Amino acid sequence: MFGGGYALSTLQPLRWLTEQLIYWGDIDTHGFAILSRLRQLFPATRSMLMDRATLLAHQTQWVREPAPASAHLPALDDPEADLYRELVEDVLGPSIRLEQERIRFSTVRAAMNNGLPPAAGTPTG
Repeated sequence: MFGGGYALSTLQPLRWLTEQLIYWGDIDTHGFAILSRLRQLFPATRSMLMDRATLLAHQTQWVREPAPASAHLPALDDPEADLYRELVEDVLGPSIRLEQERIRFSTVRAAMNNGLPPAAGTPTG
């Protein structure tokens, strides 16, 4: 969707997306809000590079989120919900945002080469 994250309604007619839908957005409150809304339409949606490890590995690339959200996001998994809470509560700093284009390309390539992230609720170890 490239920049149209809140335009999720355009995806609703595309029911075939339910099988392999991966969302990669900014690590900020709005990125998680979009992910939660997307999962309400497509519950099997997986996130990619929207985790605490990615955020912390790119600390020099953080910028400020201009207008953070603070809504209840029911469709996040536990690690996503924990990171969202930390962003809302400014645990790591005020209005932290890591825009996806600031993530090192080598990190993106490694994530793609390692295959899809595990589905929500799938044991990883």
